[in-house]
Amino acid sequence: MTVKLMQRQLTRRQILGMVALQGAAAAGLTRIGLQVASAAEPAAVDNAPAIVVGSGYGGAVAALRLGQAGIRTLVLEMGRLWNTPGPDGKVFCSTRTPDQRSMWFRTRTEAPLATFLWLDLVNQDISSYPGVLDRVHYDHMSVYVGRGVGGGSLVNGGMAVTPLRSYFAEQFPTVDTAEMYDTYFPRARSMLGVNTVDPAWFESTEWYRFTRISRKHADNAGLKTTFVPNVYDFGHMEREAAGTATKSALAGEVIYGNNQGKRSLDKTYLASALGTGNVTLHTMERVTSISRAADGTYLLTADRIDDTGTVVETKEYACTYLFLGGGSIGTTELLVRARESGTLPRLDASVGTGWGTNGNVMLGRANHVWDTVGANQSTMPVMGIDDWANTANPVFAEIAPLPMGLEHWVSLYLAITKNPERASFTYDPASGAVRLGWSAAQSAVSVGMAKKLFDRINKANATIYRYDLFGSSNKVFADDFTYHPLGGCVLGRSTDAYGRVKGYSRLYVTDGSLVPGSIGVNPFVTITALAERTMARVLAEDTAP
Repeated sequence: MTVKLMQRQLTRRQILGMVALQGAAAAGLTRIGLQVASAAEPAAVDNAPAIVVGSGYGGAVAALRLGQAGIRTLVLEMGRLWNTPGPDGKVFCSTRTPDQRSMWFRTRTEAPLATFLWLDLVNQDISSYPGVLDRVHYDHMSVYVGRGVGGGSLVNGGMAVTPLRSYFAEQFPTVDTAEMYDTYFPRARSMLGVNTVDPAWFESTEWYRFTRISRKHADNAGLKTTFVPNVYDFGHMEREAAGTATKSALAGEVIYGNNQGKRSLDKTYLASALGTGNVTLHTMERVTSISRAADGTYLLTADRIDDTGTVVETKEYACTYLFLGGGSIGTTELLVRARESGTLPRLDASVGTGWGTNGNVMLGRANHVWDTVGANQSTMPVMGIDDWANTANPVFAEIAPLPMGLEHWVSLYLAITKNPERASFTYDPASGAVRLGWSAAQSAVSVGMAKKLFDRINKANATIYRYDLFGSSNKVFADDFTYHPLGGCVLGRSTDAYGRVKGYSRLYVTDGSLVPGSIGVNPFVTITALAERTMARVLAEDTAP
């Protein structure tokens, strides 16, 4: 089959999948497939050859490749399908005017920035609702995750970065690096719709003045900057700037979803998966336990919730092949609970270990009055400060937007540091809760590395840090949250070299829990490529007749 023919077929599948998603949204259904309009209520126990838990990057890859292989597959997603406009005619709310759609069952938003000029101007009171962004809290660390069909692809900044080849090889010594960079990274980028900003447009547009100012300040410090690709359609963004397309990235939309331009998973992998006709997606269902029957069948329990968070039904599922794509937090918690509660007692002792934050630290700098960053800022980052080759202090810093709609002279950054610290998850049998053992001292390692880099930039430009962005205590470095949770079920430790979970057959992990705490860049392209590699091997070896 030619590449062009495969692309045409994939496009048809995407169209079919999008029709199914649109039909489900219009009908208010939580059971989505090509036969959605006539789908009957599920039986007491839903049986399927394969079940995928989670619809983020790893889960979406698994669903598509299983569907293409002709294997009937159920995808269980705890969030809702984001495809129905609200009262304002938009599916998602903007960052500047959040409402109930913004946060997962909160009565107040929890944005990364807490204050501006030490005033509580950022977060707002909202109604409780299954919104698109969640902030999961542990001691000394909280984790941002997406809730909905498409997972984190709905709420991230879309930076589609392939890691430095040498660092990938360092993190994954048992993986064939050439195969990853020749086959699976290109496959992932193609499916995700990765593209790059037009350099000429970037240099001239007001919407990236904030990035050019940060580039100038990095240059003054002798630091290298680099363009990074994105899954946002930059052609659409240029039309936004020209006034010929509805604004999204240029209208302050990002952490609570983008209404236009962004190629999130519901428009790529998941649409194609539904388009195979072999994949059904269930929304608003949270898997709470996994066990295994004597015949090797996996048994899952899931709570179906309504828009108030009330459990309206507890459902049972059974499958032969189980793929876990619930993310570093979701997958790890499920497996740790299963091992410690005795439902999957043969899981390896390494499950729950090797967790890290990808070295995330956020900070702001105060610019001089002549270095205006612009009232108009695109929400899609396109450049980073790349000092990863500095072996004494490796840091990659995303030049982040702060789209407040006014001139504020703030340069904002999300730094990714090579923090070697790792944490483990433990199970509390009394409460049934899974806890994360991350400490403030472990975060301080990332802060120290970020500070060394940005002290250089401040010294070279006679600038200072902003002290007013992360609370009333003059906190400069936000080190108590991460956008990039990684690890917990590390490839080659808790699994074999292809994500097969040790101790059990036909149980697989396809998400960020495979990555050992750090990848040096925004991780979703790596997660996607690793999932592609896993599915190619599993379908060739484990599901053959």
